[in-house]
Amino acid sequence: MLRAWLAVGAVALGIFSLMTSELLPVGLLTPVGSTLDVSEGTAGLMVTAPGIVAAFAAPVIAVSAGRLDRRVLLAALIALVGIANLSCAVAPNFAVVLGARVLVGVGVGGFWAIAGGLALRLVPPAQVARATAVVFGGVSTASVLGVPAGTFMGELTGWRTAFAAVGGLGLIALVVLVFLLPPLPASPSARPMTFRDLSRLGRDNRGVRIGLALTFLLITGHFVAYTFVRPILRNVSGVDEGLIGVLLLGYGVAGVAGNFAAGARASREARRTLLTITAALTTVLTLLALLHDVPAAGITLLIVWGLAYGGVPVSLQTWMLTAAPQATEAATSLFVAVFNLSIALGALLGALAVDGIATAAAPWLGAALVFLTALTAIAARRPPTGR
Repeated sequence: MLRAWLAVGAVALGIFSLMTSELLPVGLLTPVGSTLDVSEGTAGLMVTAPGIVAAFAAPVIAVSAGRLDRRVLLAALIALVGIANLSCAVAPNFAVVLGARVLVGVGVGGFWAIAGGLALRLVPPAQVARATAVVFGGVSTASVLGVPAGTFMGELTGWRTAFAAVGGLGLIALVVLVFLLPPLPASPSARPMTFRDLSRLGRDNRGVRIGLALTFLLITGHFVAYTFVRPILRNVSGVDEGLIGVLLLGYGVAGVAGNFAAGARASREARRTLLTITAALTTVLTLLALLHDVPAAGITLLIVWGLAYGGVPVSLQTWMLTAAPQATEAATSLFVAVFNLSIALGALLGALAVDGIATAAAPWLGAALVFLTALTAIAARRPPTGR
């Protein structure tokens, strides 16, 4: 049993390192843009590019993995991301950084698509919900702790050091996976027909379609604002620039707590959990847009934001696994594709809002999309059940 949980922890560390890699530029847009002579909006492509690539890589790798042992595949993908981050650390210009970020997208999409349903193969059925929360704690912790920690490191030692550190973390995760993950012979791999069956109209797959819609709206809305959290805190809330790194660490601690609180509840009430989260996020983003030059309000809202968003990945993944227990790799790869495409779209929409309108437009737009998520969850009426 200990061996099984060590394997779960290894997968969680892998997902943490990959998602930290994907989202690290969120806290470093300003220094990267300044060093490489691009605007903050253009620097946002460091989030958009891997998100788009990961969206396509997830189903492609799920289909093409064939009979390859999943442990070998996961090790190769995480090695790719580690090397890509080290390349960013020494990149002479923005074009090289963007090319390395494309490789990050390949690794993230493929790894997450395969790893997302592994809890079902690593622990007994009664412990799957808890193991899933641990695995997807890697996603939440990356979003709410890995990125703030990277931002803080970037402020202290420079953004190149932050990328190098995340690259090193990826290589450490590679070693841990190789030694702790058991051989994972391929289960029946996803086929194009599987994706067609999951997405086709019909009552059996209604939960899958609703889960993908919830993911698209909620993740897009979050990243419209979160990609530009630093300019929002500085230009809208009036928070001192020197405090932002530390405050994002506080956001991260709150998010870790939110992940485990939501994970325990989502296994029983995924729909209600998502409704609670969307209500909190809508309120936070609206107030951030409304309350100008009130640093105390901005700080408080940031912590609540972290607490609420911490439960998002595990709640959405739980929804998808419940909706399609008979096709976990295919369902997870669809989820990962939509999740990462939404990161990319959110970053792009946020860039257009910030560069074209004003910084405060990003949280307004994010609040509107999260509110639409709540309406979609209300319309769903009942949680998904797959057959």
